Amino acid sequence: MPMLDVYIPQGALAPDAEAKLIDRITGILITHEGFDPDDPATRAASWVFLHRPEAVYVAGVPADAPRYKVVASVPEGQLDAQSRADVVSEVTKAVLDAENGAWPRDPGRVWVFPTEIPDGHWGGRGRIMPLAAILTRLTGDDADQARTLAARRIAASRAERAGASA
Repeated sequence: MPMLDVYIPQGALAPDAEAKLIDRITGILITHEGFDPDDPATRAASWVFLHRPEAVYVAGVPADAPRYKVVASVPEGQLDAQSRADVVSEVTKAVLDAENGAWPRDPGRVWVFPTEIPDGHWGGRGRIMPLAAILTRLTGDDADQARTLAARRIAASRAERAGASA
């Protein structure tokens, strides 16, 4: 259930390449959250907000080639360290592939920020949606199984962060 904010400078990509890119990065995030990227219910809960900067500046001057930013927001517990690294790598590759050789293939022009929203802070449908509720809705598991899985994922995520800050 990712929410993506994708920043693509005006005119950087051909319209068909841009549409394919957005579909591709949506699938990347869904896959790394552990869901089926072809499942219509999961796709329906995955939104992309496309931002169109008129200009991007680097070191205070207009950039010499397009720069891209992708902020992938997911509920806490959905991405471990390896998944975050894979999302960054795969999204960067997808963006550069979408350019189809129009610009030098430079991964330094693509920034990807996989961001976890703390449990109890994800809001949708007019209410807070804890990870257990999201998992129940998207997987069809019973609520007890979803709560157990959510608790395990959130505990692992918090342990990982605690270990990283130690």
